[in-house]
Amino acid sequence: MKTSLTIQMEEALYYYCRENGDIVIEEVGMPDDQGIVDTLSCRLLPDNQFEWRCYELKVSKADFRSKAKLSFIGHYNYFVLPEALFEKVKDEIPAHIGVMVYHQYLSPEDQALPGYFTIEKKPKKQELLVNEQALIFRLIGAQAREVGKAKQTARGLRVFSTDQIYKELKKREPDYDLFGGGVNFYDRFIEDIQEQAVEALKDELEATRAAYFELEQRLLEEE
Repeated sequence: MKTSLTIQMEEALYYYCRENGDIVIEEVGMPDDQGIVDTLSCRLLPDNQFEWRCYELKVSKADFRSKAKLSFIGHYNYFVLPEALFEKVKDEIPAHIGVMVYHQYLSPEDQALPGYFTIEKKPKKQELLVNEQALIFRLIGAQAREVGKAKQTARGLRVFSTDQIYKELKKREPDYDLFGGGVNFYDRFIEDIQEQAVEALKDELEATRAAYFELEQRLLEEE
C-alpha cells in the first residue's frame, strides 16, 4: 500500500517531468531482471537521441535501506525523498545518484499540486545499462496499462465481475466503520443508488409528461 506522502510525491513528480517535456510513467518493469523503477521518464534530445531518467521514491529510512532492487539503469538517476529523510540518509547516497527533495506546501488546498521539488544533488551521467529498444517496449507497455485503467474507470463498475467487486469491498472493510458510529460506506452506497434510481424515475416521468402534452396538443389541433 502506498502512503499518502508517496502518492503526493508521485503526483508532483509526474507534473515536474511533464513540465520539462518528458514522457513519464510510474512503475515500469525493467529489462534483464533489473527490477521495477518507481518512475521512468524519457526525453528526446535535439540530436534525436533519447535521454532516460529513473526515479526511486523513498519516504522512510526502512524504505530507503530496503534490500529491494534499485533500478538505476538510466542516463541520470535520482532518489526522491522528503526533506526530513534526506537529512538522515544523505551520507548514504552514492556519488553518482542525484537527489530531489520534496517539500509539501503549507496550504496545499491553495495550490495546483501538493508540493514541489528542489535539486539537492545533481546526478552524474552514465551509460544506459539496458537495451534501449527493450526499454522503449517496457515504456509503451506501462503506458498501455495506464490507458487500460483509464478506460475501465470511464466505463465504471460494469467491466468488473461481481466476484471482483466483492473482493475489493472485503479489502476495504476496515474503512466501513459498521459499528463505530462513523460513516457507514455500505449504507452510503445504497443511499446513492436509491437517489440515482429516484432521479432516473423523475427524468422518465418528466419525459412521459412532455410526450403526453405534445400528443394532447396535436389532438386539439386536429379537432
